[in-house]
Amino acid sequence: MENAAVDAANLAGSAPPADLTIIGLFMQADIIVKVVILILLLASFWTWAIIFDKVIRIRRLTGQADKFEESFWSGGSLEELFDRISNRPPDPMSAIFVAAMREWRRSAAKGLLGTDQLRTSLQDRIERVMDITLGREMEQLERHLIYLASVGSSAPFIGLFGTVWGIMNSFASIAAAKNTTLAVVAPGIAEALFATALGLVAAIPAVLAYNKLSGDISRYGHRLEAFSGEFGAILSRQLEEKR
Repeated sequence: MENAAVDAANLAGSAPPADLTIIGLFMQADIIVKVVILILLLASFWTWAIIFDKVIRIRRLTGQADKFEESFWSGGSLEELFDRISNRPPDPMSAIFVAAMREWRRSAAKGLLGTDQLRTSLQDRIERVMDITLGREMEQLERHLIYLASVGSSAPFIGLFGTVWGIMNSFASIAAAKNTTLAVVAPGIAEALFATALGLVAAIPAVLAYNKLSGDISRYGHRLEAFSGEFGAILSRQLEEKR
């Protein structure tokens, strides 16, 4: 009896140690766990790509809006400003301005400012055009944000699925080997926990970035709405002066 125990201990001690590095865990994992790991790695990569793109874009748009508002409120001619940027508005605020001015010019060229009814109709059209442009620009800016929310909510569960599957395989290996030593259990458990860790690595940045970017985009949207209202008021006063 003692000899058998000694032989088992010697065999366990002579067994090659399991590779518990990240690459080793991936290579030793079951095919299902490998698929889960690859999905989470791709999700994490795409998450960071979206984060960097949104951060850089919001910063750029904020700077462009500052420059445009400086030109807009400088006291210069709005007609000259429109002629300068009408072909290619560089940012959403400029696009709102160009859309409103284009509608204004088109109506003025057709002589649609002669009566109060026509002027009221023009004011409604201008407001509608600015709202449509604002909505379209915000939709472009908010694009892919839902992906961050989806990763933040689903990645931990995808990792948990890989963990459960890996633990099931570990117990199956224990049953097949009829050996409950740590050397037998550890690799499978490590593979399973690796999937959970990757799920958190993908989810945590996605959730934090979604909250931060949503707040930044919301503030930028309020800024566009404020400009739209102010510019609409300016055009409304000019229409009043034409009566």
